[in-house]
Amino acid sequence: MKKMNIIIPLAIAGIVIGVFLKPEQNVQVAKSEVPNPLRIATEGAYPPFNGVDSNGKLVGFDVDIANALCEEMQANCVLVAQDWDGIIPALVADKYDAIIASMSITDERKLTIDFTNKYYSNYLAVIAPKGGVSGVDNLNGKTVGAQRSTVAAQWAEDNLMGKADVKLYDTQTAAYSDLETGRLDAMVSDIYPAMDWLKTNSEFVLAGEKVDINDQIGIGIRQNEEALKTAFNKALESIRTNGKYAAINAKYFSADIY
Repeated sequence: MKKMNIIIPLAIAGIVIGVFLKPEQNVQVAKSEVPNPLRIATEGAYPPFNGVDSNGKLVGFDVDIANALCEEMQANCVLVAQDWDGIIPALVADKYDAIIASMSITDERKLTIDFTNKYYSNYLAVIAPKGGVSGVDNLNGKTVGAQRSTVAAQWAEDNLMGKADVKLYDTQTAAYSDLETGRLDAMVSDIYPAMDWLKTNSEFVLAGEKVDINDQIGIGIRQNEEALKTAFNKALESIRTNGKYAAINAKYFSADIY
């Protein structure tokens, strides 16, 4: 589906990029079900799930899923990029209506926001220089990085504090940078972004086996918005059955990550 991009001012931190579905392709949905426009936030700094290309356009798996869901709901959607640390507070403050940014469904986050059903499953992995640490059981006494306010950071704090020097970063990119320069011995990350990064950083490897923490990724919405939650869940079920999800998945990954 063709889209056109616009820049939209937003009084919160982060890059702001709008993506509209063409009006003539939309059938207006009752506001009680889906807001018009439906404003969706992503981070824009977490490839291959979300990022910004050389033309300033939001791209990635999350972005394609968002557009597919909007098409399925026949909704007029706007996508904006928001820094990770402020992404939940800005949702609660009504700066947008939903978060599609590879956000894990956790009990702690459920105290503040609600989630749809999952749209993919995640695992953790340890990244390290070749010949370095061999996996999660070899991190004692090491300096280990992770992105702040993520399940990777929570896992590192829960499992490595007192055994390793855990350093947290505002962005995944900053953690990668310190790993490259030798300030970190290893990094704990979601496995799919890690595998994407390793494609262009051959001196590093996935160290050991992936870590299964039963991590499911959902769409964040404000609490008590059952109509919007239902609309998203129906659209998710639809793209899983009509082949749109599979096509997007195959664009980025060699196996079904659902």
